[in-house]
Amino acid sequence: MQIGLTIIHILVCVFLILVVLLQSGRAADLAGAFGGGGSQTALGSRGAATLLSKATTITAILFMLTSLGLALLGSRRGGSVLETTAVPAAAAPAPTAGAPDQPAAPPAEDQP
Repeated sequence: MQIGLTIIHILVCVFLILVVLLQSGRAADLAGAFGGGGSQTALGSRGAATLLSKATTITAILFMLTSLGLALLGSRRGGSVLETTAVPAAAAPAPTAGAPDQPAAPPAEDQP
């Protein structure tokens, strides 16, 4: 189930990127950068919702739902992704049981 949800999530991500890039910017001129492109509403003028804006909303909701589903499936599995990439204790170098750690001696200088 997790593999299928991951594939759906990747497809939704690609579609969301494409839909957002296809939209035209609102007030893309210099006045829009300083807030001069809209009326006195909080986020600028609001026109009728186009097909691309509806597709963006639906795809964003699907993206959030698949992200939540993947997070829930990952938490049920237990553990962390970082735990699977950690170096096992057997592969780590064992500390020596000799003298306490001392700094290395500086190299001897050869005198001519």
